[in-house]
Amino acid sequence: MPMNPHPTSFGVFKPVGHVLMSFATAAEAAGAQSALQEGGLGAGDLFSYTPEQMRGQAEHDMKGAAALASLGQELNLVKAHHALALQGQHFLVALAPNDAQVERITEVAVRFHATRAQNYGNLLIDELVPVGVTSQQVAESPDRGLDAQTPSGVEGAGPEASTTV
Repeated sequence: MPMNPHPTSFGVFKPVGHVLMSFATAAEAAGAQSALQEGGLGAGDLFSYTPEQMRGQAEHDMKGAAALASLGQELNLVKAHHALALQGQHFLVALAPNDAQVERITEVAVRFHATRAQNYGNLLIDELVPVGVTSQQVAESPDRGLDAQTPSGVEGAGPEASTTV
């Protein structure tokens, strides 16, 4: 079940204090969810999104984003989530109130082959699993979008480009 209420910053999804993960298959997402529950996270600490739910949420956020949302990477991440949802990816959001919990969630994300995992802080959003094929990250900006090593490579190109993935 998606998070309710829908946590936002400047009109776009920003689940501060949580890790958002995407998985190529429903089975991987379900395995990660089970592992996280076995590790102590309760039903109120985990939220799942089907590709359709994330796509709808991302489209809603992209339409309603305030101008300030483009100052950081929040809007670009919403675009990345939209692109991943169009690819059929499944999403989990897990409560991560401290570094130890983030570490445990990261271990589960890696074990179940998460394609993306981000820890949402108040000011920083940390990538937790390797993305792309090189360790060299390029500069990101609101104009350029996310590092092109992301799975779709077009997050900064706008919602119309994401539909071609």
